[in-house]
Amino acid sequence: MEYRHRKKYLKWLKASRLIRQRALQAQELWKRLQEKAVRLWNKMPWLQKALRWLCTKLSFMRVLNPLLYIKRMDWYIIKKFIGTYIFSILLIISIAIVFDFNENLSKFTQYHAPWRAIIFDYYANFIPYYSNLFSPLFVFIAVIFFTSKLAGNSEIISMLAAGMSFRRLMRPYMISCILIALVTFYLGAYVIPHGTIIRQNFEALYRNSKKNTSAENVQMQVDKGVIAYIQHYDNNSKRGYGFGLYKFDKKKLVSHMTATEIQYDTISDTKYHWIVRNWKIRELKGLTEKVTTGVSKDTTIMMEPTDLVYSKGQQETFTSPQLKEYISKQQARGSQNVVQYEVEYHKRIAMSFASFILTIIGASLSSRKRKGGMGLYLGIGLALSFGYIMLQTVSSTFAINADTPPMLAAWIPNIIFAVIAYFCYRQAPN
Repeated sequence: MEYRHRKKYLKWLKASRLIRQRALQAQELWKRLQEKAVRLWNKMPWLQKALRWLCTKLSFMRVLNPLLYIKRMDWYIIKKFIGTYIFSILLIISIAIVFDFNENLSKFTQYHAPWRAIIFDYYANFIPYYSNLFSPLFVFIAVIFFTSKLAGNSEIISMLAAGMSFRRLMRPYMISCILIALVTFYLGAYVIPHGTIIRQNFEALYRNSKKNTSAENVQMQVDKGVIAYIQHYDNNSKRGYGFGLYKFDKKKLVSHMTATEIQYDTISDTKYHWIVRNWKIRELKGLTEKVTTGVSKDTTIMMEPTDLVYSKGQQETFTSPQLKEYISKQQARGSQNVVQYEVEYHKRIAMSFASFILTIIGASLSSRKRKGGMGLYLGIGLALSFGYIMLQTVSSTFAINADTPPMLAAWIPNIIFAVIAYFCYRQAPN
């Protein structure tokens, strides 16, 4: 036993000496590298001058640091703003969920909706959708609520008496608006559309919300000189019947393809992949005709199921890149039924700027200490917010039914309320 322990001890001692030796060698190598680096640096004075000049010239980059402009008072107002905004969302959306659940409870019971689907498919997507939709309302209420409270506690009076201008007072408000606008745009453009699909499917299953799932006699231009026709299309099975594809060259028919059935390939890695069955192709070359037939054939046709069937609110299920792609594709085909998609695309951008406009109005109205408290301002805020939302709906209707340019229709509420904000801001310091 002693011999065995002695042997292990000698092995450990030999290993520790080897490790120490390797560590000393590495230390010597690091010292040599440092000496070489110092010698090389001393031999290049031009590089030293260039780096000093670059550091001097880049000193102006400090002004781009946003934290340089945010003081303790700014953090105080930003926390009040964001905290009140989140609290108003939680309060109002909670009330909305209670009323919505009470209204739809009978339908959920009638169609045997599972609780998991109600919670995760419906209300988990209900909350972000309506929070984002009524975000201008929540911003306005939050600004008026906490600004009136600051004014009631004479905090704003103290800030202005200390020499702060009303313009400087608006800085933390605008910083908060930037954060809210970015989150609102990101949710509306990229996140909420995916949840809207799940919510609409739930409503079609368990709330008897009628959803258009078929189309009759669809005719469209799918490519330059290529016209597609489908007699009947069912979106549930992604299948069409009575299909025809016509190819023209200089207004002359050169090819005609017919099929009794056409099926969209949903598992394909690429888009526009269709399977036609019982097909026949007639190729016309002058007075001659070549006919080819078959049972089944994979083909690429520049159309998708979303091009064939339109259901109410379909534009809300597209992300902004998908909307832009769909609009350009439909315009290239000569389709005129893209107004609601254009309005939705521009409305997402315009709504992000609404928080700035309504914040200026709210802060201008409620920054003065008056008798009666904040009740009057809350009433004015609710009226203006609902007026903005109503005007947004009316302007969208004008674009769809009255040929108003979609971009103008989406920005009309912002333009009108921007004028109101300007006059409120000019009168606020007085």
